[in-house]
Order: sequence, then structure tokens, then C-alpha cells
Amino acid sequence: MRIALGVEYDGSAFHGWQKQPDGNTVQDALQSALSGIAGVPIQVVAAGRTDTGVHATGQIVHFDTWIERPLNAWVRGTNTYLPAAVAVRWAHPVSDSFHARFSAYGRRYRYIVINRPQRTGVWQRHAGWYHHPLDVGRMRQAARMLVGEFDFSAFRAADCQAKSPVKTMRQADVQRYGDTIVFDFEAGAFLHHMVRNLVGSLVYIGQGKHPPEWMQQLLASGDRRIAAPTFSAAGLYLVGVKYEPHWGLPNSDDFFLPGMAGL
Repeated sequence: MRIALGVEYDGSAFHGWQKQPDGNTVQDALQSALSGIAGVPIQVVAAGRTDTGVHATGQIVHFDTWIERPLNAWVRGTNTYLPAAVAVRWAHPVSDSFHARFSAYGRRYRYIVINRPQRTGVWQRHAGWYHHPLDVGRMRQAARMLVGEFDFSAFRAADCQAKSPVKTMRQADVQRYGDTIVFDFEAGAFLHHMVRNLVGSLVYIGQGKHPPEWMQQLLASGDRRIAAPTFSAAGLYLVGVKYEPHWGLPNSDDFFLPGMAGL
């Protein structure tokens, strides 16, 4: 049978999602815990690979097994084997035609920036920080220029393995909650470091280094060298993966941080 799981994790504790020889990845931890419940090795497939330091509240994975366990065992049982920084939120049986990565039609990322002169202590591993005042109106205006189908080469990491830099952005928005600025992006798929690179350029616009129209110039140029530096991994969260309703998966897109009323 095939089982889908909703998973959340604190990425600061791991060397990214993808399995590595040193074993300190989210995939390694999850596979080890699931194998402990099943009594046989379990391999998982994720909707998206997150880098070192990147978090997830809405990661989706699937795995195949002939071992029968109550769904609760795949949740609470697995959580007893997992380190504190990872938790399975739900388990749901799916048909063999479901694939955590290829059945998804969208991903949603959220980036959190603390915008104040003093660095943050509590959120140092869970939010980016920028000390100069940022104009959210300017950043929101620039973000709206990202909605649609574009070549995002100007925001693509050099080692990105995507076959095409052309992606369709469905949502790009910026909101302020006190000293906290929230960037939301939704697209069918993202390039490597794309969100962190977009945030870096939006921050430059928010500080007044460039006008909002600079975003259009960056898109047209396709030149990563003229865009802003990559922003910190600490503030990035995979908050949701979109699937067609017929799969019947629970909604994991309910990201919330204390003190951010209205999110």
C-alpha cells in the first residue's frame, strides 16, 4: 500500500532534506523512524527538497509498504522515534498512482524577515533579519510584477538542476505585522534558491536602493549577477503543497507564528 504523510520540521537542526552519507538530514531521520515502526526499511519521496536551514510546516511525503499498521501508528508511533525537530502531522492512504512530487500542482513558500535595528535573539534560526527600515508598499508593488509566467533565471542558483527556468507564479505578496515582514509565494514549482533570491531583491527595493520597476528589469535580463544577494535560509518555510481534491489529503497549509495576528 502507499501512505502519504504531512510532515513539519525545524530545518536548522539538519543538513537539508535530501539523504546524505552523514545521516543528518530530515529524510534520514524520517526513514529511520518509519522503519522502526514497520520493522523493515522504508524509503520516502518528498514533494520538495529543502536546503540546510530551511524549515517546513507543510511538507508532503509518500512511502510504499506491505506492512499493515493503524494510521495512528504511522503518526504517533513514528513521532516517538523522531528527533524533537521533526513531527508527522497526519497519515493518509493513497492509491499507487499518487506521487508526492509529481502529483502536486503547486507549492507555497513563506519567508519571514524581522525588520528592526537590533538583531533578533529568539528568531535567529527561524527568520531573516534586516536592520534598515523597509517600505512594504514598494516591495508589494514589485512583488505583483512577479505574478505570471516568466523566465526566472535572474533568481536561479548556479547549481540549479531544473530543466527550465520558466515558472508560473500564482501569488507574490508582502505584508507587515509590527517588526515582522511576511513574504508569500505560490507557484507550480520553484528554482533552487529562487525564493531567497527574490526576497533579497525585494529587500533592496524596500530599502530604496532601486525602484519597484527594477524587478521587471531583472526578469527581462535573466542575469543572476545583477540581482541582490541570496537571503538567509533561516526565514524560509515550505508551508503548503497543492494537490487535486480527489486525493483527499488533509490541509497542512495553516502556518502560524505567535504574535502574527491575521496570518
